[in-house]
Amino acid sequence: MLKKLISLFSVLALLLLAACGLNGGGSANQTATDSKEEKPSSGEKKELEFWYIDSGEKEKVYLEAVERFKEKHPDVEVKTLQIPNDAYKQKFSVAMSGDQAPDVFHSWGGGWLKNFVDQGKVLDLTGETDTAHFNELALKNSTYDGKIYGLPLSLSIDVVFYNKEIFEKYNLTPPKTYEEWLSIIDTLNKNNVIPIALANQTKWPGAYYLMNFASRIAGPELFKSALNREGKGFDDPAYVQAGKYIQEMVDRNAFNSGFNGVPYDEGQGRQLLYSGQAAMMDMTISFLNNVRQEAPEFEEKLDFFLFPTVPGGKGDTTHVGAATGPVWSVAKNSEHPDLATELVKELTSTETAQNYTDRTGSLTGVKDIEPADEFTKRFYDVVQNATHLQMPYDQTLPPELAELHKDTTQAIFGKDMTPEEAAKKMEEKAKELLE
Repeated sequence: MLKKLISLFSVLALLLLAACGLNGGGSANQTATDSKEEKPSSGEKKELEFWYIDSGEKEKVYLEAVERFKEKHPDVEVKTLQIPNDAYKQKFSVAMSGDQAPDVFHSWGGGWLKNFVDQGKVLDLTGETDTAHFNELALKNSTYDGKIYGLPLSLSIDVVFYNKEIFEKYNLTPPKTYEEWLSIIDTLNKNNVIPIALANQTKWPGAYYLMNFASRIAGPELFKSALNREGKGFDDPAYVQAGKYIQEMVDRNAFNSGFNGVPYDEGQGRQLLYSGQAAMMDMTISFLNNVRQEAPEFEEKLDFFLFPTVPGGKGDTTHVGAATGPVWSVAKNSEHPDLATELVKELTSTETAQNYTDRTGSLTGVKDIEPADEFTKRFYDVVQNATHLQMPYDQTLPPELAELHKDTTQAIFGKDMTPEEAAKKMEEKAKELLE
């Protein structure tokens, strides 16, 4: 009987404990649930995704800017992804079409960015932009219908680099006119030196010649008129003449053999200069950064001149071929557009811009950032004296027309198409896409 009473009291005690709670209230399951609900939500970090194309020192500058942003926003994590140029364009287009674009992304402004702006996929940054912070011409390249969709960190120009040692050896001086340039080409050929290295498999390096010649012939207004359908077209006589100048240079053996099949990124064209086999190359100022990474000893031989003028031309050397990129933009469907915009501002801050130009030998789209490096400062002076900066056609035109521009220009170089045929094709496509 006593054992039964003890058992009964034990059961009652356990029931009482369960009813009162193990730790002074509520069941074990209820306590765990309540505890989970009480965890502060601030412990969960917000996340931004950031895509860019550059490696090396440029990448380091970007990542340092990301770290400064994170110090200011400790509740934010930034996932970064570096993707090489050609692969980036394809991957990004797929991401954009599936509404899976990164919050902050690399662009070049111009027609490439406008294509996504027109699809309603890029955030309007106008109200968040201090326009006085940027070079006006650089910022204009990512401004459409008065609204800003990208902030430019980089501003590049194209110049003609040359080997001073070779020029001195054959008593050559940098040409100011096209005729002087042809004379230099003839002299170099007579001495078994390739006059100009050209790696035109990807088509854009050769496109600089068409753009520069057209600008020197008719002035910078020509492209604006053709693009905006304001009277002149892409079949204008100036474009035909630009093609003729290119083919004249080909006929004078101005370029290395097989130039239309030589890729640029692999560096074969640059090696022709480093090794002394070639004397010149028309290229963006990123070439200086290549030299410092690939052949630093070559820098003491390196110099540059601006694209020469042509007989009777309306253009001059204050009209400079230029490009922006990176231009940082924000996806419109970002879950954290305000934070993404703040990251873009850090990526174009004065500190980031100064680091960028001092450490990469590049110019910046941020205003009044003067390079400490003497060589880069000479590029800076060119921009300061420029009256017009012509952005690359393939970054300004709609994508389909941009590709045709590169295709037809490469065909002119290869003499697979006459300048007249190329100009006609461009104008026909422009009427289809722009009117």
